[in-house]
Amino acid sequence: MRQGKKSNSTDTTSRQPIQRRASEEVSFAEVVHLIESARQKAFRAVNTALIDLYWQIGEYISARIAEDGWGKGTVTALADYIQKEQPGLRGFSPQNLWRMRQFYETYRDEPKLSPLVRELPWTHNLMALSRCKSSEEREFYLRLSLREHWTKRELERQLAGALFERTVLNPPKLSTALREKYPATVEVFKDVYLLEFLGLADVHSELDLHRSLVLNLGRFITELGRDFCFVGSEYTLQVGGKDFFLDLLFYHRGLNCLVAVELKIDEFQPEHLGKLEFYLEALDRDVRKPHERPSIGILLCATKDSEVVEYTLSRTLSPTLVAEYQTQLPDKKLLQAKLREFYALSAPQQSNQDSHEF
Repeated sequence: MRQGKKSNSTDTTSRQPIQRRASEEVSFAEVVHLIESARQKAFRAVNTALIDLYWQIGEYISARIAEDGWGKGTVTALADYIQKEQPGLRGFSPQNLWRMRQFYETYRDEPKLSPLVRELPWTHNLMALSRCKSSEEREFYLRLSLREHWTKRELERQLAGALFERTVLNPPKLSTALREKYPATVEVFKDVYLLEFLGLADVHSELDLHRSLVLNLGRFITELGRDFCFVGSEYTLQVGGKDFFLDLLFYHRGLNCLVAVELKIDEFQPEHLGKLEFYLEALDRDVRKPHERPSIGILLCATKDSEVVEYTLSRTLSPTLVAEYQTQLPDKKLLQAKLREFYALSAPQQSNQDSHEF
């Protein structure tokens, strides 16, 4: 008995340093969080000040061109003067000074966009400025860059993948139940997900697709959206004494619900939706927590007929959507041409609506 008491005393004594270290680590983590938070605030403040400076310089050059007839030679001389007065200062080449003028003149009459540009790095602004054809397109990429916290590389990828054109031409195919329960999902989900980073062959198996998505999970989540969190692969659902395996399971923080993803490497068929609806029922009955909202299902297939999808989704009572995946970047020029046709066809209808209003 004495030996037992002595052992308990020793165990208690040995646990105290461990508990103290654990408590210290929690406290230390809070300090690191404070440091990181302060660094982010400082970066944002510096970035805002830099963008404001570029705006002011652009405004000044624009006024001098209009009032004093400044040309390329004068702007080049200004760049040389800045370099002479501030040796080693980067970012004020003649080309960049002209971009500042373009930056100011593009956004000076855009009250919705001018606050957005101050929240993004200069490189993001330059890409939107040079690659976007319209104010609507610039706003689209600026807002998504902020919401999704896109890096320069990811913004470049989305521009190359013609996300704006695809979104306008092909909004996501959502069931009525999904639209009613989650009105905001139109901005969350896509009609086509680009998976060119998987490096899959043109002919691949469902297993190849599944494995590649898991191996490239970080990039897949970036393509899905910032609020998606990975839960599991081949997630087991037990129903009636049998095991069923859901391809991929995620959780969406903004929507506060589980999101099931089923993969199909062929064309969408109406019967595919029945299996996904079964999985959603199992998730809601056995996995979903009391504070979470009903689960959403994504059927990700290689191709789909939009009319078949529309017929199938119109009667389903489950919050589901059908989307395609593409393993190669689309032809952006072709999509831009289709978008011009779309706007041309929409313009007469809009004019007729406007005339009826008055």
